[in-house]
Amino acid sequence: MSHVLTVLFVINILLALTVVFLERRNVAATWSWLMVLLFIPILGFLLYVMLGQNLSRRKLYKWNRRMLERVQQVISEQRQQLMDGTLTYVDPLVGQYKDLIYMNVATNDAFLTQDNGVHIFTDGVAKFSDLLMKIEAAESHIHIQYYIVKNDSLGRKVIEALTKKAEQGVKVRFLYDDIGSRTLKDSFFQDFVKAGGEKAAFFPSRIPYLNYRVNYRNHRKLVVIDGQIGYMGGFNIGNEYLGLNPRFGYWRDTHLRLTGSVVRALQSRFILDWNLASSTPLDVEPSYFPERMEITQSEQVPMQIVASGPNEAWPHFVFTFLKMIHMAKSRILLQTPYFIPEESMLNALRIAALSGIEVRIMIPQKADHLFVHWASLYYVGELLRAGVKCYLYDQGFLHAKTIIIDGKVASVGTANFDIRSLRLNFETNALMYHAETAKKLENTFWKDMEGCLELTLEEYEKRSLRIRFLESISKLISPIL
Repeated sequence: MSHVLTVLFVINILLALTVVFLERRNVAATWSWLMVLLFIPILGFLLYVMLGQNLSRRKLYKWNRRMLERVQQVISEQRQQLMDGTLTYVDPLVGQYKDLIYMNVATNDAFLTQDNGVHIFTDGVAKFSDLLMKIEAAESHIHIQYYIVKNDSLGRKVIEALTKKAEQGVKVRFLYDDIGSRTLKDSFFQDFVKAGGEKAAFFPSRIPYLNYRVNYRNHRKLVVIDGQIGYMGGFNIGNEYLGLNPRFGYWRDTHLRLTGSVVRALQSRFILDWNLASSTPLDVEPSYFPERMEITQSEQVPMQIVASGPNEAWPHFVFTFLKMIHMAKSRILLQTPYFIPEESMLNALRIAALSGIEVRIMIPQKADHLFVHWASLYYVGELLRAGVKCYLYDQGFLHAKTIIIDGKVASVGTANFDIRSLRLNFETNALMYHAETAKKLENTFWKDMEGCLELTLEEYEKRSLRIRFLESISKLISPIL
């Protein structure tokens, strides 16, 4: 028996060294995985194989040659214009953020467009009513992508609307994440496929019940209709997002309907994801990128679409959020369902608050993932000591992912303020350099505050020993939650 234990101990040491070698770029993740190996020998390494693969050096996406040439031309021109100061802005406000714009142009191919219309949704019923109406009016194609798709009344309503359009000859493609939509069966798409619709699952399991890429999820929620209208934000497809799940109650989220040239960026992102997931890749057709874009709103909102994933050389949302925080002059308003920041971001928020900048963070009072919730409370507690104000949304479940800086620039999208979104998931956010749009989002934040409980440092210090223990454990494993 002692020999068996010795052999297992040696094997575990070798496996631990393997983890150290593979995770040498991320110290926090390394220590978290070493803890798993320590407390769950051998099995812990199997978990690492499933959850800890490093995709950072893998070239997953293959650009179409024509699309790549066009994007490279636009990026090259904008980089030069930003460097030499010749880029014309529709609003002088935009020029204040040229460093942030340049960073995302240079590292993320996130070209700036300034002829865009934006409509903000904060309610699921309104968002899906609008989406279904636009689907019904589609003439050329519908590209739809969601992380979670449920086979419930809303899911069936959406797939029936898409099936009807496919029967009418509209090209409809449906992309979903295999893990996020793991309860979805092929029967859900049966009539849709029969009508000519196409579907694909992102990173599907090659072996039943065993997915070696389970830790890397496509968390994006995108829709592009006729190359003219785009949707993106936090809502998935399911009844709970209409507020019909008694466990969560009202679902408070933020989603955008976009028109203008920015839709081309959403279209490019969908095509890249589709071609990675589907066995029938898309070519670039003129109808996908129409020359004339229809603007349905009067305002011109300068925007960038920033996308990130575990395959990228740079953690784009870490850099983007850090840059936004450091550029703040008066206030930072942040909404996120999960708050597990990296140390650099935690320090940036501390520094902002200690410098006299108003910093307010809103997270849900209810928890949908307990360990994530406890870890979020731990990090919030760290910021309360620096003067940051925290609010617990108590009118349902808060799922919005928004950051608003000084009432001038805002980020809305799918990326949470946690390590999973920052490092592991495939995410997409819209950066909007527009005071009127930022003010609308700020007004929503102030309205949400009416349904919140403020968590003060005094109240936080009164938490029980049990909660303190759970927070500490959750904090230790937070890099792999």
